[in-house]
Amino acid sequence: MSQLRATPYTMTINGKGVAGVETMGVVNPASGEVFAQAPVAGAAELDMAVSAAAAAFPKWRATPHKERAAAAINAAKVIAAHADELAEIFTLEQGRPLKFAKEEILGASHWLMSMAKFDIPVDITEDSETRRVEVHHEPLGVVCAIVPWNFPVLLAFWKISHALLTGNVMVLKPSPFTPLAMLKIGEILRDVFPAGVLNIITGGDALGPLMTAHPGFAKISFTGSTATGKRIMASAAQDLKRLTLELGGNDAAIILPDVDVDKVAQELFMGAFYNTAQICIATKRMYVHDDIYDALRDKLHGLAKFLKVGDGMEPDTVFGPVQNKPQYLRVKALMDEARADGLTLLEGRAVPQGSGYFLPLTLVDNPPEDSRVVTEEAFGPILPLLRYSDLDEVIERANNSEYGLAGAVWSSDIDKALAVAKRLDTGTVWINQNLQSTPVTPLGGHKQSGFGVENGMAGLMEFTQPKAIYIPKKATK
Repeated sequence: MSQLRATPYTMTINGKGVAGVETMGVVNPASGEVFAQAPVAGAAELDMAVSAAAAAFPKWRATPHKERAAAAINAAKVIAAHADELAEIFTLEQGRPLKFAKEEILGASHWLMSMAKFDIPVDITEDSETRRVEVHHEPLGVVCAIVPWNFPVLLAFWKISHALLTGNVMVLKPSPFTPLAMLKIGEILRDVFPAGVLNIITGGDALGPLMTAHPGFAKISFTGSTATGKRIMASAAQDLKRLTLELGGNDAAIILPDVDVDKVAQELFMGAFYNTAQICIATKRMYVHDDIYDALRDKLHGLAKFLKVGDGMEPDTVFGPVQNKPQYLRVKALMDEARADGLTLLEGRAVPQGSGYFLPLTLVDNPPEDSRVVTEEAFGPILPLLRYSDLDEVIERANNSEYGLAGAVWSSDIDKALAVAKRLDTGTVWINQNLQSTPVTPLGGHKQSGFGVENGMAGLMEFTQPKAIYIPKKATK
């Protein structure tokens, strides 16, 4: 840790390391203490990054797709080779246990590799005797990417892979709570992509609005809260920037009475609490049929009392701290309010005491449907369990949300589960599984959970604009 503490982290602008106008402390959420410093970019550094990207764009867009894909594959290999070092940085700043941190680093490498296999299509909409009509998909230009703290590396590469493979260039800002792993990745990739193609800058709350208002960006790709997404959309409207917004969710899981409680309990538990429940697509409301409610509640509570919450650097830790103090205080206040309202909270294993941001994994036993713990996205380790008896009614309850990101249905009868899944108003529904996403499958939200999609061919196309070219078969006289 001492070596990481002393590491001079720099931004990557035009292929070079750049210091900020000042530095900001990065806190280890397991201790609540600053362990490293990150650079802070101001308006001048932002302008420098946008200008570097704009200068690199003509040559990068003209680079054959196969060469761009080869660079992405090379980047994936470099990241995988540094996975151990990056995972340690990740755990220190994000809090997630080391083995799961490494999974995310390798997941980012996998995403780059997988997206590089896509070809950018030329669609033929007409091929008649007189003419051929081709639709080409061209890059937009300089992309602004803003990444959250819950998955600071993987979500960054969802954006990087899409933008760079389609011929765009990028200026990326990690969360101020988790800037270090992406700064280090920017450093190790400086010789992989041409200068200016990928720029990584860091800063506090002031930097995001500067970026979204900057006239040099053609597109904004943002993952974060719905409230912030709305502000970004308003800012982008000034010059009609393109948008991809992956926003909040209050995802419901419906557990049918025919499940085997003993077999599904652990998967259900991890689908709600993995990454200390700091996942947009995690189960945040669990509707359990009356026939199995008590048995499943007790099984989930048993897991909460058994699995360790602690410092992610300790090898037996399964769940780390809440990532940052503001979020810790929000979730703690939600727990305190639920307790004050007389709701039944079933707490898990005791958590470390001290200045770290630890909260026990907590179930809420059948709270009212209109309680805050049900209607709001907690984004922390508190899960309401809700009884139901009528299937039509529970589908209506699950859909009664301003969000529509993801959902899940659990049943031993796949056809019955599929019928329920088709009635859920969400962008993704899993049957007998949780938290699944793949590079080839689009992910996006309904309602206030998002705008546009990421991943798959549809995600790539979000970073392009169509150009139709009408080509006559015979020259005109």
